[in-house]
Amino acid sequence: MQKIYFVAVGKIKESFYREGVAEYVKRLSRFVKVEIKELAEGANPEAEAEDILRTCKGYVIALAVEGQKQSSEQLATRLQKLADEGKDVTFVIGSSCGLSEKVKQAADYKLSFSDMTFPHQLMRVILAEQVYRAYMINAGSTYHK
Repeated sequence: MQKIYFVAVGKIKESFYREGVAEYVKRLSRFVKVEIKELAEGANPEAEAEDILRTCKGYVIALAVEGQKQSSEQLATRLQKLADEGKDVTFVIGSSCGLSEKVKQAADYKLSFSDMTFPHQLMRVILAEQVYRAYMINAGSTYHK
């Protein structure tokens, strides 16, 4: 079974964000194994780079505002292709200060959800929902209308 890793810098403080992520991780469990790794927030993104890179496994997708925008269907296609190739996937979410250039350059793909900036805690919920949506699309579900 494919594994999806969510690597995030910093901890989620608000319970409603934790509950949202937990709900989508629970839903995803029928398709993939999910592991969330929270890393300590450093003084700046460069200080966090080595810990992030050491934690990444498989195909690495870094969330970055300058990355490529994709539709939900395109993300579903990408994840299906990686599953077909037997690759695990790591999604990386930086701290409130973003990701270092070193992490972005090491990533296999940079994904942007928007030109807007989102709180990194909320981004975890959004990412978990979109990954769940992608698997539901691939399963032929009506979840994605």
